[in-house]
Amino acid sequence: MAKYIINGGQKLSGEVSIRGAKNASFKQIIASMLSSEPSWLSNIPQISDVKITQSIARHTGSQIQKIGQHSLKIQTSKIINSTIPSGTGRQSRTSFMFIAPLLLRTGHITFPTPGGDKLGKRPLDRLYTCLAKMNIQIEHKKDSTSLHSQHVTATEYTFPKPSHTVTEVLLMLASMAEGQSIFHNSAIEPEIDDLIELLNQMGAKIHRQNTDPSTIVVQGVSQLHGTEHQVIADRNEAVTFACATLATKGSINILRIEPQHIQTFLDTIQNMGATVNRGRDEVEIIWTKTLRSVKVETEPQPGFMTDWQAIFSVLLTQATGASSIIEKIFPQRFQHIKILNQMGAKTKFFNPQIENTTNYYHFNPESDHPSFFHGVKIYGPTKLKPINLDIKDLRAGATATVAALTANGQSIINNVEYIKRGYENLAPRLRSLGADIRYLKN
Repeated sequence: MAKYIINGGQKLSGEVSIRGAKNASFKQIIASMLSSEPSWLSNIPQISDVKITQSIARHTGSQIQKIGQHSLKIQTSKIINSTIPSGTGRQSRTSFMFIAPLLLRTGHITFPTPGGDKLGKRPLDRLYTCLAKMNIQIEHKKDSTSLHSQHVTATEYTFPKPSHTVTEVLLMLASMAEGQSIFHNSAIEPEIDDLIELLNQMGAKIHRQNTDPSTIVVQGVSQLHGTEHQVIADRNEAVTFACATLATKGSINILRIEPQHIQTFLDTIQNMGATVNRGRDEVEIIWTKTLRSVKVETEPQPGFMTDWQAIFSVLLTQATGASSIIEKIFPQRFQHIKILNQMGAKTKFFNPQIENTTNYYHFNPESDHPSFFHGVKIYGPTKLKPINLDIKDLRAGATATVAALTANGQSIINNVEYIKRGYENLAPRLRSLGADIRYLKN
């Protein structure tokens, strides 16, 4: 068990470069398996989710060679196993994303129930509905699912609500399905566009409609080839450093990030009173005065990203007035509020008064429960107290770390292995900005 020892209250300032996106890199490793030829991926972060994906890929037949610190050569000459191992498969949601290469190249796949953070049920019903239309047989078992098809066909499908990961799985499948597929109301996150760019470099024929970017047209091809591709920067990492800096009343220059990819976040902190200077591939963020309260609702791209709200909650404890966050993507994603309350935050849960909740929320109604709250009010500014805490998931761990940097006194954050799922060398990079943080491995 590893831990952070943090002496908070230090103002963060300086410069940091953003690593490759967690939510793009591991999916592109999987996409490279659609071809038997080698591909070279660069800007791959050294995080555990990527390592888990590599482990599964090797189990199914991939040969992966590390080149330098952040590049991989991947070649899958032959798929040798179409069953995803249950152990690694349950550690991450990557398991079902192997559907495309394994099903297209062998005709079948068996994968365990997806894991990942405990945010509520993942809407895989949208995936299964479309798979059935693509001539794929689905067999659900107690702890796993098997898919079979010797002839994957194209389809036209309208998502009832945008789904980031399901869109990516279907794009990979459709790239080599027979015929033309059209997906309406698809997700439009930049990580998806990065996957489309990779697939097109491999020989796929995929494009978004100019008049409606949420409509994606895919003309299936018989085979794909290898390529070279650089993964885009991680939006969540950029927002984490930004929130840590503003919460400690500092300033930061964030390099290797496309400001447009975090536009909604930048607009939000500007409205709160932060100074934001956008460059071509960098952004400068400066605390100049006490920030104002704000109201946000999580939405799919181009809205306020659900992965940002936990970290952002820390910043709201330092803003003047009553702020609120409404979580519309997942039915249960306020576990981090308990941590902030233990540190002295003043919060109050609520549920928005909405007549048609089915249209308002993006999660499935059956995933909801009367005990779940979908909104929280955060009152500030509040002096946070240090804490000794065992964390249980990635976002809560990152939130606790940023909160500990804000609090005066020594905090101990245990089980930081969870943080390594999405952040590479977080402690030394925060230390380079002036944080008093140590990483200890027992």
